[in-house]
Formats: sequence, structure tokens, C-alpha cells
Amino acid sequence: MPDDLLFQSATSLVERIRTRQVSAVEMLEAHIRRIDEVNPALNALVTTDFDRARSDARAADERLARGDAIGALHGLPVTIKDAINTARLRTVAGSKLFAGNVPDVDAAAVGRLRAAGAIVLGKTNVPECAMDWRTTNPVFGRTSNPWNVDYSPGGSSGGEAAAIAAGCSAGGLGSDLGGSIRVPAHFCGICGLRPTPGRVPASGFALPAGGPFSLVHSFGPLARSVDDLYLFFSVLAGFDPSDPVSVALPVPSCDRVEARDLRLAVCVDGGLAVTTETRRAVERAADLLTRRGADVTLWTLPAVAEVPQVFFDWVMQSSLPALLALYRGREDAMGPLLRGLAKVVEPRSLERFLDAWSSRDALRRAILDRMQHRPVVIMPVCSTSAFRHDQRGPLAVDGRSVEYAASFGYAELASLAGLPAIVVPVARTPDGLPIGVQIVGRPFDEGLVFAVARLLEQETGGYQRPPM
Repeated sequence: MPDDLLFQSATSLVERIRTRQVSAVEMLEAHIRRIDEVNPALNALVTTDFDRARSDARAADERLARGDAIGALHGLPVTIKDAINTARLRTVAGSKLFAGNVPDVDAAAVGRLRAAGAIVLGKTNVPECAMDWRTTNPVFGRTSNPWNVDYSPGGSSGGEAAAIAAGCSAGGLGSDLGGSIRVPAHFCGICGLRPTPGRVPASGFALPAGGPFSLVHSFGPLARSVDDLYLFFSVLAGFDPSDPVSVALPVPSCDRVEARDLRLAVCVDGGLAVTTETRRAVERAADLLTRRGADVTLWTLPAVAEVPQVFFDWVMQSSLPALLALYRGREDAMGPLLRGLAKVVEPRSLERFLDAWSSRDALRRAILDRMQHRPVVIMPVCSTSAFRHDQRGPLAVDGRSVEYAASFGYAELASLAGLPAIVVPVARTPDGLPIGVQIVGRPFDEGLVFAVARLLEQETGGYQRPPM
């Protein structure tokens, strides 16, 4: 099988298997060869399951030969973020506490991928306890960006994005709390979907995920095209009683729309500094859709500057104690990230927690009120493109200093408001690094978000193969 097939869309690869242009075994072996070739430099996959994958691929070819019914992902090699439980395959979540953890059952979303015929290659790297926008941990070390190995792939689904961008995987499953699907997709030049919380079951996360965490946390796919995201989404979406916010809604249609029927907003001024290249990428996306006939208006959302603090006060301060409690008596297992987070957790009164919740609700009301007549907003993912591994402290953004955590406020805005968002690559930096934009919709309006994302991808050309 020609290696260039590895970089085609998952949709195309499934069709080639279904029409017997290539076997599931051949497809799998090509991906394994690619992993052997580039993973030593990337460190994207940290646990592989090649023996079971080979058995599953042979079984997939046998089912096709017999004429049995096959699923939407029949024979497709995929990867799973290493903070999502996989049966009989270790789930470490980048923590020494879980170095020997082998779950008995798959997360519901993983089970749906397998039931649709996907073949799991292995698990992809995350930051310690999936709690950072860069991907390094004390168990497996750091993951690099396939566009430049001196740069971060983002986090916390950084290994997943790097694997898919580099042709090691046809697509896969990540999770997103404050940008953990969208930031890696943006940094690595692929597509990523953060669904509305509850649309895809997020049960089977390897870490504590209750309270406000569950109201903003999503499982979702990463892939190389918007159509691939929809293929995965159509398999993943649906009610699951093990997820406390799960909803029983049908998978929305992804009908193509005419640009002239769209009323969109673009926001690149939210009180948080972004690089010139980031601003131009968002403006380019708006201009391309305007030329296609969309009605696009510019929004200023000064409340974006408030988002990082509200996110920390409401989500993180209420979630970190349960995570840190796992380390009680095992503090020696903490890596640098967890030790740092332990220092910022403060005792919180019920009043302060409720105040933070009220601030979150006010932000959500404000954005949803404006989206009544402009149901899709195009905005940056974060303040910069991918940064170097050795980046520490505030980020330099066109001569301004932006605190590291604050630079992800645009991603956190969609999270706080419980909104679906898709990232699509649209531009490059002068150094050749990808720049994506996020297309944000109203709750459970994934169908329209997909339609706009597809239009934009058509205009920009979408995914490009990285140089490695």
C-alpha cells in the first residue's frame, strides 16, 4: 500500500477497505510501519496494542469476505487519548499513580468506535493528569509537533493530534475541558471537534470528573478533515446513562448549506492579545466566507478577558481537590505539573464557589444572547501558534506579555458556555507552523457548525502533510 494513502481522509480509507482496494490488514500494517518510522522522534503513541489490532484486522477482512454487515469505521486504524479507559490496555493519564492501570472495560465512546469497526492501534500521550496545554509527563516524557519537533503539539490531546497529523493514525478520540482537543488540532494543523457536553458520552475518563467539570467536559474526535470528524461524530454521539449530562438527541444532519444563507460573526477582539498571524488567520476565514456570500459581522467581546479567571475559579478550584486527593500519602508520585497545581489550590467557601458559578452563568447568557441572530462565531483558538518546548512563563505576543494560562481564554470561552466548536486549519506562520481557527455554535447545533467548517475547509484546502 503506497504510504501516501496514510495521509488521505479517514472517509476515503474506509471506502478503500469496503470496496476491497486494500485490506484491513494491509491498512493496519502500513500504519504500524509509519509509527515505527516517526514515533521515536514524536513520542505520540506511548502504549501500542498491535497484536490485538492484527487479530481485529484479520477478523475485519474475514467479515467483509463473508458479506457480513460492517460498521461505518470498518477496518480503520485509530488511536485513543491516554486519559480515556480502554479494556485490557493500560491507561496511565501521564501519572505515576496509574503507571500499572489496566481498565477492565472500555469507555462508552471507545466501545462505540470498536462496534463501528475501528481498530485501536494504541494510546497517545498526554500531560500529567491531562491538565496542561503542552504534552509532557513524568512517565513517558514529552511529545513533539510533527511540523517542528522543537515545538509543542499542544495539550492535553497532544499525542493524539501529533499522531494523526503525522499519518500514524487515521483519526481518534480526545477530550476537551478548556481546549484540549482544539489547541492540539490548531498547533498540529488538523481538525478537531469539541461537541456540546452530553452529546458524546464522556464516561470512562480516567480521572475525577464530577461537579462543574462534567458540565464543560467533552469527548470528541480529531481527524484530518471535517467530513472525517462528522464520520466519527455520527458513531460517537448518543445517550449513555453513565454520563451524568448525557442527552437523548438524534445525530444532527450535516446538510450542505449555501454561504449566502449564513449569518456569522467574527471575533478577534476579546480583550486578550493575539499574534498578528493569528488575527490575520481569523480575518482570512471571515473574508473567504464573505466572498462566498455569507453575511459576516465583526464582534467585540470584551468579556473574553474575564474568562480565564472565571474558568479557574469555577472549574479548576472545584475539581483540583478531588484530583489531588488521589495523591494523598503518595506525594512522591507527583510530577512538576501536579506539584505546581497543588500550590494554587485555595480553601474555598460555598459563597465564593457560588459567586464563580454566577459569573459563569452571566458570561454564558451574554454570549448566547448575542448568538440568537448570529448562531456561529469564528474566533481564535488561543493567543499564539505552537510554542517551543522550552517556553516557560508568560508568552510574548507581538511585544506584549500574556500570562500562559490567560492565552487560552478563547478556547475556555466555548467551554464555559457549553458550546460546540470545530477547529479547521486556515493559515501558516512565517516559520511554517499551522494556524487554525475555531468555529463556535450554539448548544447542540453541531450540524450548522459542521456546515460552516466544511465551507471554510473548501476555501482553505484544509489539512496539509507535515514535513516529517
